Amino acid sequence: MATKTKILYFCQSCGYESPKWLGKCPSCGEWNSFVEEKVKASKQGLKTSRSKIDTEPLRLSEIQTLEEPRINMPSGELNRVLGGGLVAGSLTLIGGEPGIGKSTLLLQNILSIRNKKILYVSGEESATQLKMRAERLGKMSDNTYILCETRLDNIFSQIEKLAPQIVVVDSIQTIASDQVESAAGSVSQVRECAASLLRYAKESGVPVILVGHINKDGAIAGPKVLEHIVDTVLQFEGDRQYLYRILRSIKNRFGSTSEIGIYEMVQKGLREVKNPSEMLLSENREEEMSGIAIGVTLEGARPFMVEVQALVSSAAYGTPQRSVTGFDQRRLNMLLAVLEKRARFRLGQKDVFLNMAGGLKVIDPAIDLAVVASIMSSNFDIAISRKTAFIGEVGLSGEIRTVTRIDQRVGEAQKLGFDTVIIPKGNLKGVKDNFSIRLVEVGKIEEMLRLLFE
Repeated sequence: MATKTKILYFCQSCGYESPKWLGKCPSCGEWNSFVEEKVKASKQGLKTSRSKIDTEPLRLSEIQTLEEPRINMPSGELNRVLGGGLVAGSLTLIGGEPGIGKSTLLLQNILSIRNKKILYVSGEESATQLKMRAERLGKMSDNTYILCETRLDNIFSQIEKLAPQIVVVDSIQTIASDQVESAAGSVSQVRECAASLLRYAKESGVPVILVGHINKDGAIAGPKVLEHIVDTVLQFEGDRQYLYRILRSIKNRFGSTSEIGIYEMVQKGLREVKNPSEMLLSENREEEMSGIAIGVTLEGARPFMVEVQALVSSAAYGTPQRSVTGFDQRRLNMLLAVLEKRARFRLGQKDVFLNMAGGLKVIDPAIDLAVVASIMSSNFDIAISRKTAFIGEVGLSGEIRTVTRIDQRVGEAQKLGFDTVIIPKGNLKGVKDNFSIRLVEVGKIEEMLRLLFE
C-alpha cells in the first residue's frame, strides 16, 4: 500500500491532534503545547473491517468473576500500594523525578524474585552501569536478563526468544517504534509504544512495568492518554535532600488509590519504613522548646505524626517575611489572618517562619491546629508539652472543623505514647470511644489558646 508522509501537530499534554499549529489546545487548554511531528498516512485512508466478529456482548449476569492472579513482590510497601501484588497481564507505570530512585526500587525488587524469568529493558543505562548498581545493592540473580535497546521491534523479538514472565521497560520515553517517524519521547511515539506493550501484556498475561519521567509541574511526561492506557499509575516522590521517599498510587484498576508506601534511601538502596511517625519526630523529645507542636496527618489511608516548627520574631526590615517549607504559604497567610481577626493577636509586623520537620510536604487541612499552636508557642515563647498532639482544621471564622478518620489519627498518637490529643468538638460522634488517651475537645481557636497559654 502506497504511503506518504505528512506533518501533524500534537499537544504534549493530552495528545490532541491538529493539522496546523495552535497556540492553545482546545482539548486541555494548555498554551504553547503543540509540537510538529511527521507521520505516515495511507492514500486509501482507514477502512473498518466488519467481516469477522471476534467478541459478542454478554449479559452482566452471565459474566464469571475470577480472582486476578497476582505476583507477590519482595517489598511489602510496594505490594500494599499495588493492592496486594503485581497482577498478571497488567501494565503498570511508575513516574518520578530523575534520580529519585525509580530504577533502584524496581531493580532491587526484581533481583529478589527467584522463581520468575525477568527481562529488564534499559534505554538509558548500559549493561555495565546496571551491573554496578546491582553490586551496590548487594543482589545478584541468574534469572534476570538485561537488554539495552531502544527500538520496539527489537525488544519484541527478544521477548519472543526469551519468553519472560515479567517485563520492565526503563523508560518509556526512550523507546521508539519503526511504525512512527517522529523521535523517541514524542507524543505519537509514547502513545504507540505504550499501546503495543499493553496489547502484549493482555494477550500473553505477562505483567509489564514502565518507568516514566515527569515534567516540571510534577505530572507524567508525555500525552495524558498514557495514563489512560495503563492499568496502574504509581508516583515515586520525595526531596533528594532528605532520605525518605513516598510511593503513591494515582490510579489503580486492581486496588485502592489511598495507600502509600514510605522508603528511606540508604547506601544499599531503599529501605522500607515501617513506622514513619518516629522518623518524622525529633529524637530529643524530652527537652521542651517553644515553637514546636505535633500534628497528626494522613497520607492516603496511613496516619502519622509530624513535627511542626515555627519561629515568630520582630521584623528586622520594613516588610515582614513569611517563609514556609513543606506547607502551603497561602494557607499560612489565611491562618495568620484568622489569628489576627478572631483571636486579636497582632502578627502583622512580625516575621513568621514555618517548617515541616523531615522535609515532608503536608496538604492535609487537619494539620492547621498544630500550625496555629506552634506559631503562638513561638510568639509567647512558651513550650508546648511534647506529649500533646493536635488534630483539626481551622475555618475562616476561627472555628475548629471536624476531620476525617479521627479514630485512626488518635490511635496513631496513642500508639506512640502521647497522653493528650486536642481534637475538634463533636468529632468523635459515631466513633467507638475505646481510647486510653486523654481527649480534649475544642470548638474555637480562642479556647485552644486559653487552654495552652493561660
